Amino acid sequence: MKNLFKPKKPRTPVEVVRLTRDLLLYLHSTGRSKREEKLEQVDALIRELKGILYGVEDSEPVAEACAQLTKEFFSDDTLRLLISCLPKLNLQTRKDAAQIVANLQRQQVQSRLIASDYLEANLDIIDKLMTGYEDFAIALHFGAILRECIRHQVVARYVLQSQHVKKFFDYMQLPTFDVASDVAATFKELMTRHKSTVAEFLTANYGWFFADFNSKLLVSSNYMTKRYAVKLLGDILLDRSNTAVMISYVSSKDNMRVLMNLLRESHRSIQLDAFRVFKLFVLNQNKPPDIINILLANKSKLLRFLDAFNIEKEDELFEADKAQVIKEIEEFQSTPVSCSGVVVKPIVV
Repeated sequence: MKNLFKPKKPRTPVEVVRLTRDLLLYLHSTGRSKREEKLEQVDALIRELKGILYGVEDSEPVAEACAQLTKEFFSDDTLRLLISCLPKLNLQTRKDAAQIVANLQRQQVQSRLIASDYLEANLDIIDKLMTGYEDFAIALHFGAILRECIRHQVVARYVLQSQHVKKFFDYMQLPTFDVASDVAATFKELMTRHKSTVAEFLTANYGWFFADFNSKLLVSSNYMTKRYAVKLLGDILLDRSNTAVMISYVSSKDNMRVLMNLLRESHRSIQLDAFRVFKLFVLNQNKPPDIINILLANKSKLLRFLDAFNIEKEDELFEADKAQVIKEIEEFQSTPVSCSGVVVKPIVV
């Protein structure tokens, strides 16, 4: 009788993963039989997995336990099963599952990010995550997982080289604010984390990418879309890895017209981010003649605007940039020029 109330032996991380996998496989392949019971069991196992990876209450996670869990999780298709079954789980379990996947992307086993190796061999999972933005019920959970996967360069390169990258221009304009914001966060991660990969992509795809960026995002009627886009544009162009791309962008009069129109926005946040990009056109020391002519034709308007353009909080960098832009515009010669040196009529935007 003394052993009657002996506590159960704690499950090992490997056992928890295997039990979770078996239950997910059951949910994935069968009908509604015992579904509620199985879902409750999955809920408990997901919480247990999260506890191992993040720690419980005041206890810190154990490195060896995390390594065992990670190795077992990626040794079979547990990630694929979890993503496929995510819509069937309750809201809190979806959130916990997304946190588990996020944590696993950073777990090292014998100094290797085995999540990266797994995803490289299973890139179709990224296809599944991308389409998640089309289902608002799971969009935020799939988006959170996708962002963590993009931390791996092999995944970012895959997305950039596929047709998925073009979907961001449409997804960022989705009517649901939370989903559109999540898309914007994922797009930023994609376009700013892996600098050499992004620079290579932008160089090879400059034409269509910035044509769509301008026409679909920067001139969008949606305030948040426009705000996210102009801020991301500044982040991209001001990154040293993208210097060649930046020079190409600021050498286009059509691009400059878009930015000058953004300076006229009623929202100060958009104006400020637009100024971050507009200053690049003005301070470019190799401005094409048509850029000079537009700036010259709008010289007095620009100077009046800049003189009144201030921000509430004191910002020395902003003030220095504004002063430099004003000085550059004030020093423009009064006669428009062309590439051949022939006087041309000013262009007004």
